[in-house]
Amino acid sequence: MVESARIILASASPRRRELLEQIGITARVQAVDIDESRNPDEPVIAYVERLAMEKAQRGYDTLKNIEALPVLGSDTMVEIGGTVLGKPEDREHAKGILEMLSGQVHQVHTSVAIVTQDMNIIDTSSTHVHFKTLEAEEIDSYIDTGEADDKAGAYAIQGIAAQFVKNINGSYSGVMGLPLYETVKLLKQCGIRPLELAVHK
Repeated sequence: MVESARIILASASPRRRELLEQIGITARVQAVDIDESRNPDEPVIAYVERLAMEKAQRGYDTLKNIEALPVLGSDTMVEIGGTVLGKPEDREHAKGILEMLSGQVHQVHTSVAIVTQDMNIIDTSSTHVHFKTLEAEEIDSYIDTGEADDKAGAYAIQGIAAQFVKNINGSYSGVMGLPLYETVKLLKQCGIRPLELAVHK
């Protein structure tokens, strides 16, 4: 798998790795650790883009003397009414987040950054997600599944929570954690063309 890797993925997220594999891109995983604190008065888009680029840069700096592959970093934020909803601290926190999302439209912003020796490039997808009104029993049952525990916004659109989504306007893969349209645009700038790779397999 490492021998055929096309990029380095600066993330331990299995969803991002699976999304890359969906378009024929095999990635070597290099998890990174950065300070994800938000700067005072930092706009949400600037915040998510900064974290994505810092992850890619940290991955590149870690491996630049070992591996010459492009390094991809990504970050996802869920926003409602200007409030950023991160991963829940506990199940009571998850309940509060889902109560906020119930019956409302929220935004999911996912930024993708790629760092190479010659370039630092970034793109961002913003998607509107409309949740149905959730009953208290539905929230409790969903939290009991454990799916919400480590998810931004306390839900996974590709999982059990799909039944809560009335509609989306934007990128489904972006809500999952890696917008593939934007990702491919950046990969092409690095000379990696997923469709050509698929044809020649």
